[in-house]
Amino acid sequence: MSSVTAPAAPPVVPRSVLAARNGVVAVFALNGLAVGSWFSRVPAVREALDLTAGRLGLLLLAMSAGAILAMPTSGLVAQRLGTARTVVVATALVAAGLAVAGVSASAAGWLPGVALGLFAFGYGSGTCDVAMNIEGAAVERRLGRTIMPRFHAAWSLGSVAGAGLGAGAARVGLPVAVHLSVIAAAVLAGTVLGVRAFLPVAETTPAAEGTSPATRRRALLAAWREPRTLLIGLFVLVAAFTEGAANDWVAVAFVDGYDLSEAAAAAVFGVFVVGMTLGRTVGTVALDRWGRVPVLSGTILLAVLGAGLAVLAGSGPVAVVGVALWGLGASLGFPVGMSAAADEEDRAPARVSVVAVIGYTAFLAGPPLLGLLGDRVGTLQALLVVPILLLPTLALVPVTRPPAR
Repeated sequence: MSSVTAPAAPPVVPRSVLAARNGVVAVFALNGLAVGSWFSRVPAVREALDLTAGRLGLLLLAMSAGAILAMPTSGLVAQRLGTARTVVVATALVAAGLAVAGVSASAAGWLPGVALGLFAFGYGSGTCDVAMNIEGAAVERRLGRTIMPRFHAAWSLGSVAGAGLGAGAARVGLPVAVHLSVIAAAVLAGTVLGVRAFLPVAETTPAAEGTSPATRRRALLAAWREPRTLLIGLFVLVAAFTEGAANDWVAVAFVDGYDLSEAAAAAVFGVFVVGMTLGRTVGTVALDRWGRVPVLSGTILLAVLGAGLAVLAGSGPVAVVGVALWGLGASLGFPVGMSAAADEEDRAPARVSVVAVIGYTAFLAGPPLLGLLGDRVGTLQALLVVPILLLPTLALVPVTRPPAR
């Protein structure tokens, strides 16, 4: 008589980990709300300041410069303060920068004030990005399954909400200053509540226990000499450029290239973010089933198709379909790259900082590159740079495989 063995019960996840997961979701979503709100109002800011595409690209550079300057030390800051306090301080800077940029653009028409606000916005966002990804990776390991893309999906949902609110604000003529100031206050208040559920400091930054600041700095410098970390950073750079090009320029490109209104163009940006959200929600299942390499290869090819279609379709509705495919294809590169950088928990803060610095270089170089190119060939046609850069990136996908245990 044969006996049937009952399937093993799934491990019980502690309530503290589930609460931390929810807190990370909230923080990602609120950060996305802030970013989506800003980018949805870029056409209005351009009009208020009477900027060419090239000058707009240089203005957006201020935000990227802030993020790049913040990231080299963000991992060390997270180790010293803990991820929760780092996220709160960084979000306070995001909120202040968003409000200053909005007031300077629409109420004062003061370009230096907008640049200053965007620099603060970028510095806070860059610091917050590293800290919340460290926290997210720690939660992912304790859950025992892929969930990082869903955290980034929450970011995308926040961006969708930001784009939707931005489109509505543009339609009813709500001043940019009022709109962005209200969003800034809501984002800060929600983040303060969300981080209360984060994991204890010792669990998210174990390398900080019993180590001196000098030792942590040496660990960060060592991460800059690791070939796998640098290649992951290069992969994330192209992924960030693919995503950032749409964030910065899709709304403006559809105004210029397809003669859409500001409100309709903001809605097209929302289509991109919806595609990103869907890809990050469904992508976790695909990643657990087939692994990082085949799934990332497929999504890169989808992004190539979508970006090419968005530019070359010649028809507004078909181009919008391309934007949706572009969002789907761009959805997994950045979060999976961050997960790959954090595969080994004790080295995660240093490696995530390195990968973030390299990746965010795309946000530094992307806006002025596409802006200057847009002055020559048109804003819409300049977006063809995206598929041209994506195709060689297929060779980098294998570096995201988890290291052998």
